[in-house]
Amino acid sequence: MENQSFIARIFAIRGMGQVVTVGLGLIILCLAFSYLNPYFATSRNAANLLRQIAPILLIGIAQSYVLITGQIDLSIGSVVGMSCMISATLMTKGFDPWLASAIALACCMAVGLVNGLLVSKCRVAAFIATLGTMTIARGIAQIVNNNFNTDSIGEGAEVFRNFFYYGKTMGIYNTIWIALVLWCIFAFLLSKTRTGRHIYAVGSNMEAARLSGVSVPRTITTAYLISSFCAGVVGLITCATAGMGTMDSGNMYELYAVAASVIGGVSTFGGQGLLLGTVIGAGIWGVLQNGLQFAGAPLAIRNIVIGIIVVVSVLLDVMLRSGSIKNLTKNFKFLHPVK
Repeated sequence: MENQSFIARIFAIRGMGQVVTVGLGLIILCLAFSYLNPYFATSRNAANLLRQIAPILLIGIAQSYVLITGQIDLSIGSVVGMSCMISATLMTKGFDPWLASAIALACCMAVGLVNGLLVSKCRVAAFIATLGTMTIARGIAQIVNNNFNTDSIGEGAEVFRNFFYYGKTMGIYNTIWIALVLWCIFAFLLSKTRTGRHIYAVGSNMEAARLSGVSVPRTITTAYLISSFCAGVVGLITCATAGMGTMDSGNMYELYAVAASVIGGVSTFGGQGLLLGTVIGAGIWGVLQNGLQFAGAPLAIRNIVIGIIVVVSVLLDVMLRSGSIKNLTKNFKFLHPVK
């Protein structure tokens, strides 16, 4: 009975049913690709796969926070590129790598602050506001080194590169540790603090949250600040990976962020979603990219598959919210117990 009550409490958590469903889907994908190519299940590929998933998880966390408030952040990919270019450019100019990283993150946070103020204070639609800052951030990434990619950040940045990408701690790549630590922090913030409750409240019903005393502008701005911070960290990881700054860093990351969030059960209507689901969503994205690559599928096919999954996930969310699935099942008697 105790086990049953524990399981019942787990499934009573809003959104946990979809998390379990996509979790089973992830397991099936892993088994299928392991059968198709035995190399997929090797420890070496698993380590590299987790390191590839880590940045997607971080931008998934970023988008999840914003989506739960009922908004969207299209500037994520450009903020990644801006972080990569600013940090790399400063390092090539002789700045200490950690100071360069701090300056890059501060610039990214400034973009998040602008997004939050435009959406919450100026009442600009999130799509338009973040579309504008997306273009601005990409322009900054291009102009910071006079429309050129940077040179190598040099041997002086070896510690920086090891910390963010190449180094290992207890046999696990540091990139994975960074993603895990940040996930724990932001999952705790979302599920166990007043700020997290306010984020869900604003996404569920903004007017009701306002009447209940929730500071809607502060809550939305907080979500955008977290989004830009996570994107900035991904930019530093990208810089450490390449050893230089590239102006097109972060291209298509808006899609990856939405994919990780929505596949993991975060509602595009706001007010619902768990960061545990974002982990699984990022895992599905990574496994599909990795597994289809082993299967010899071209990049175009991989992108098409991811796009289809995102559309289907959003469609299921719409149907669940509107009650279409519940109404549909009424027509199938075999789905209901005989009275």
